[in-house]
Amino acid sequence: MKIALLGYGKMGKEIEKIALTRGHQIILKKTSNTNFDGLENADVAIDFSLPSTAIENISTCFNINIPVVSGTTGWLESYPEITALCQSKNGAFLYASNFSVGVNIFFELNNHLAKLMAKLNNYKVSMEEIHHTQKLDAPSGTAISLANGIIENSRYKNWTLENPNETDILIDAKRIANIPGTHSVFYRSEVDEIEIKHEAFSREGFALGAVIAAEWIANKKGIYSMKDVLNLG
Repeated sequence: MKIALLGYGKMGKEIEKIALTRGHQIILKKTSNTNFDGLENADVAIDFSLPSTAIENISTCFNINIPVVSGTTGWLESYPEITALCQSKNGAFLYASNFSVGVNIFFELNNHLAKLMAKLNNYKVSMEEIHHTQKLDAPSGTAISLANGIIENSRYKNWTLENPNETDILIDAKRIANIPGTHSVFYRSEVDEIEIKHEAFSREGFALGAVIAAEWIANKKGIYSMKDVLNLG
C-alpha cells in the first residue's frame, strides 16, 4: 500500500517505521516546508500534523479522492464541515483522538462504567491526563473523548479545566517531560473511590493503530471510527 504521511514529526516518523515493517511504501512526507506533490498516487493518507494545517491536509485529500486517517487534535470545531465535505466528495475518513487499541477498549470500559454510576449521585467524577511537554493542546483529544463518553451516559453536561459545578467534569491536564500519555477517570465518594486508568509506555501503540486503520479504510467510502476498525460494536 502507498501511504502519504501528512505531518512528519515524532508520530509521523514512528508511523513510517511501522508501515515499512508491514510492507507498505511511504510516497510523501508532508511538512510545513513541502507541498503535496505525489499525493495523488497514494492509496491512503495518514494525517498527524498541526491543528492549523489539518483541515487543509484533509480537504486536499478529499478533493482528489484519497482516503484519510487523521489523529490530529485541536481542530474538531470544524469536524462537521470536514465530514460534510467527505460525504459530498464520496470519500473516506476516519478520525480518532487516539489510535491505541488499548485506549479504544478503555473508551468502551469508560462508557460502561458511566452507565453503572449514572444513578449514584454520591459519587463525583473527575479526570486526569498527563502528556509530554511538546503536546500543544490541553486537554488532550483522548481526555475529551473520555469526557464526552461520560456525558453521553450520565447526568454530566460539560467538561472544564477549572471551577466545576455539579454537572461539570473537572479535567486536570498536566504536562510533564517524556510522558507519552496517561489518562485516569475517578469516581469519588466520602467513603471510597473507583479509578480506571490507561497508561501508554511509548508512541508505538498509537502508530501501529494508525497503520492498522489505514489498512482497513483503503478502498472504503464513508465516515468511520476505531470502533469500526476494531469491531467494538
